Amino acid sequence: MSFVSEGVGVVTGAGSGIGRALALRLAEMGSAVALADVDEAGLMETASLLGEKRAAATTHVVDVADEGAMRQFADDVIARHGRVTLLINNAGVSLFGNFEEITVQDFRWVMGVNFWGTIYGVKYFLPVLRRQTRGHIANLSSVFGMVAPPGQCAYATSKFAVRGFSEALRHELAGTNVGLSVVHPAGVKTAIARRGRLAAGVPENRKTEGVATLDRVARSSPEQAAEQILRGVERREPRILIGAAARLIDVMQRLRPATYWGLMEKRYNLKP
Repeated sequence: MSFVSEGVGVVTGAGSGIGRALALRLAEMGSAVALADVDEAGLMETASLLGEKRAAATTHVVDVADEGAMRQFADDVIARHGRVTLLINNAGVSLFGNFEEITVQDFRWVMGVNFWGTIYGVKYFLPVLRRQTRGHIANLSSVFGMVAPPGQCAYATSKFAVRGFSEALRHELAGTNVGLSVVHPAGVKTAIARRGRLAAGVPENRKTEGVATLDRVARSSPEQAAEQILRGVERREPRILIGAAARLIDVMQRLRPATYWGLMEKRYNLKP
C-alpha cells in the first residue's frame, strides 16, 4: 500500500480540470477524499464519476477565498473523515488584461482565490496533518509562477506568491512529518483560461487569442497531470513540473532570468 492510497485526501477546485482528475485518481487508488469547489454543479458531476468509490467521498461547496468558509470546511472534513493525510490546494482562476486595464477589485479577486485560498487551506489543515504519522501538502502554482508574461500580471503575481510561500513553508517543515510540494503545470488541457475573466474594456479577441495560444502548446491531459502530481507526492518531491513546456520554460528562465521573454516569444510564436 502507498501513502496516498491509505489516507484521506483533500482537493480544492475538484469540480473540473486537474482537480477533478486528482479526485478520481485518488479514489481509484483507494484514498478517501474530501472534495471542494465553489461550482456546485461541477462538484456534483465529479462526485457522480466516482461510481462505487462515492461512499468514501464527501463534497463541500466552498469559496476558498472566504476564510470563514475554509475554517468551517476543515472542521467539516475532520467531523466526516476524522483525519487528513494529504492537502492539495488546486483551486484557481485567471484574468485577462494588462495591469493598467484591470481594476484593483479584479486583482483582489485573483489573489483571493489563488493566493489566499492556498494560505487558508494550509492554515486550517496543517494542524490536522501534523497529527498524522505522515502528511503532505501540494500547492498548485503554475509555470507563470516561474515566468511572468504580459497580460497576466495578476495571475503571475498570485502564482509567484504561492511559490514563495510554499518554498518558505517547506523549509520551516523540514525534518517534520509533513512534506510539501509546489506544482508548476504548463501545457495542460484545462478550461481555466477559457473560464477566466476579461477585464472591462479589454476586447474579447484578446482573450480568444490568449486561449488559442495556450491550447496550441497544451500537450498534457488533466489525468496525466494528476498522475504526475500524486507520484511526486509519494516521492516527497519538493518541486513538480508538469508538461514538457514547464521543463523547457524552467531552463529558459535559468539561462536568461532577465530576458527569457524574448526566447519564449520565438519558441512559442507569441506576439510581441
